[in-house]
Amino acid sequence: MTKGDLHSELTVSRPELLKEGTDATFRSMLHDLLAFSASLEAVRGRFGAFLGLSGIQYTLVVSIRQLQGKGGVGVKDLAEHLGLSAPFVTTETKKLVRLGIVAKATNPDDLRRVNLTLTDQGRKLLLMLAPMQREINDAIFEPLAAEDMDRLVRMASDLRRSAERAVVLADYLLDSDRSS
Repeated sequence: MTKGDLHSELTVSRPELLKEGTDATFRSMLHDLLAFSASLEAVRGRFGAFLGLSGIQYTLVVSIRQLQGKGGVGVKDLAEHLGLSAPFVTTETKKLVRLGIVAKATNPDDLRRVNLTLTDQGRKLLLMLAPMQREINDAIFEPLAAEDMDRLVRMASDLRRSAERAVVLADYLLDSDRSS
């Protein structure tokens, strides 16, 4: 294989992402991140199942608790926080309302919108899970020192934003290739 052949097989081109002219380290890191993501999804599913919910419903409940403040959180804000569509969040939160875990009230500032809050039942479910959740989260992030955590928080936020832009780019490039 010639150097030109190797370059055409590279999955990245930025020098910061290449080691010794190859993308092997990048690919290994990417697969580690994919495996990490799969493990987080599995844990989320188990948290949800423990509460009698799906993994995404668990995430919605936790995010509502985090964002609700005194007046609740709107569907649009909740959807943006999680990177989900508002119609999907509406569908799933309706299920949580029927289960008595989430309460829905008209937004006093905009009567066309609703605010979501946890009910007492929702708070009790999360309190029941919390001791196990702490132990599991501590195990997941056990390798991190305080400065690692600070760095990871910044990097995760930056990577989320760049990945969201990359999805748009992928849609453009991959769709335009098919239509050619």
